[in-house]
Amino acid sequence: MLISLSVRNVVLIDKLDLNFDSGLNVFTGETGAGKSILLDSLSLVLGARADAGLVRHGEKQLSVTATFQLNGEKSIFNLLEEQGISFEVPEELILRRTVTQDGKSRAFINDEPVSISFLKIVGDKLVEIHGQFASHQLLNASTHLSVLDSYANLQQEKQQTEQAFNTYKKALDDLTTAKQELETAQTQELFLREAIEDIEKLHPQQDEEATLVMKRNQLMNGEKIITAVNTSVQLLDNEQQGIIHQLAILEQQLTKAAQYAPNVFDNLLKTVNETQSALADISGELESVGETLGDVSDLPEIDNRLFALRGLARRYQTDINELPILLDSFRQQLNQLEQSETVLHSLQETANATYQQYLSHARKLSQKRTEAAVKLDKAVCRELAPLKLEKAQFLTKILTDETNISANGIDSVCFMASTNKGVPLAPLNKMASGGELSRFMLALKVNLATTAETETIVFDEVDSGVGGATAEAVGERLAQLGLNCQVLVVTHSPQVASCGKSHWHVQKTEQDDKMITTIRSLSESERLTEIARMLSGAKITQTAEIMAQELLNKS
Repeated sequence: MLISLSVRNVVLIDKLDLNFDSGLNVFTGETGAGKSILLDSLSLVLGARADAGLVRHGEKQLSVTATFQLNGEKSIFNLLEEQGISFEVPEELILRRTVTQDGKSRAFINDEPVSISFLKIVGDKLVEIHGQFASHQLLNASTHLSVLDSYANLQQEKQQTEQAFNTYKKALDDLTTAKQELETAQTQELFLREAIEDIEKLHPQQDEEATLVMKRNQLMNGEKIITAVNTSVQLLDNEQQGIIHQLAILEQQLTKAAQYAPNVFDNLLKTVNETQSALADISGELESVGETLGDVSDLPEIDNRLFALRGLARRYQTDINELPILLDSFRQQLNQLEQSETVLHSLQETANATYQQYLSHARKLSQKRTEAAVKLDKAVCRELAPLKLEKAQFLTKILTDETNISANGIDSVCFMASTNKGVPLAPLNKMASGGELSRFMLALKVNLATTAETETIVFDEVDSGVGGATAEAVGERLAQLGLNCQVLVVTHSPQVASCGKSHWHVQKTEQDDKMITTIRSLSESERLTEIARMLSGAKITQTAEIMAQELLNKS
């Protein structure tokens, strides 16, 4: 709620510091004393359009500061966090606005600069003004749905509907994605089948390229290999100079020596025999290798396969070694494509089921809204007659459209009203401004007070054109509204003034050859005098004082 307002250099206000209480705060004073300036100042700090004409004559700039006590308003905290504005919970929120003589305006929240548009967003959540100024919230049809839901206490039903909507939305998104993927895959089906056929024809093996390159190098260098093999065989098997022939001679000589020294040459002879046998094996293997490598008839086949594999890899922009993996991928994609109809059918069934679940919740929510609307309409209409709006009508119009769904359900809500008999119902924002609209809003706010998010409401001209019992009814309802939120009322009605919890007097006086507006809180005796003045005029009579006391006693 608003706990203080400081105004500097606004038209007739030189310096003003006010501290407010909860409940009903009434402002009274002579016509032209400056009550409208007070509302101008409050509107300015809440983000209203700036006017350089508001700057007091002879001053460079005006400033208005409003301090609010927050009581866990999550929506405001979220806004402040998004803007990086520091605060603690609970905390006083300080709004400040300055306007210079040339019309330049600046805005601050907790001494941090913000845009005027953001100041207005925050201001709309803090204070609701009805009267000669633009009314907040309730004249905006986009808020009517949430207002009705709060009035009917449908938070649980709304949450269930929102969850069902999100579940359906996800199912629908999954279905849409699957359809798009299927359309893309269907355009690739022919490509996949041809690619699989191409790759399967060659049947590439893992690491086949390296094996083929090695064989090809061997065959292309076969002559060099054979020459080296033949030379090696000659070194081993030459009848005169071969290593094996020389070992045979060595064996003969060692055998002769062994005749004269038994047991001395046994190990040597054994080693020589083993060496001869090993070299004979080597010679045989070399001859076999020579015969194998000497046949180059496989070279064209190896070249053709390497050429085919490399061409296939280029066609599908991959490496030869990746061809087997690519083949598996293509087979998997084709299999998914063949199974996609089944998947789509399952996703469609899920979407249909979640849609029906959503509709079930949305219809229940819609039914409760309809029931609450009837209740609200009756309650508001009961308030209209005592407020001298006996010809007025109020209707909560609910339009239900199951083809236009959202997280809020299938309804749109608009508060409709007519203030005169025979005049068609129209949206609230189409009604005439002034006291008539303010009283209509009072009737509505009395019934919405316990669920309203805004903790401070301002009424201007709410008693315009009424008196007697009607003014008394207005005052009673303002006091009732003040039990649930803070209410600020500018009034010319003694009946309304007598209902205030706090009474402020607005007065214009002359100081140092200048006219200034002052506002002060009245004591009980001063309040009696002010209400008596409102009853009788400039000359306060004893009868007026008695009537004023009766009004105060009654309130």
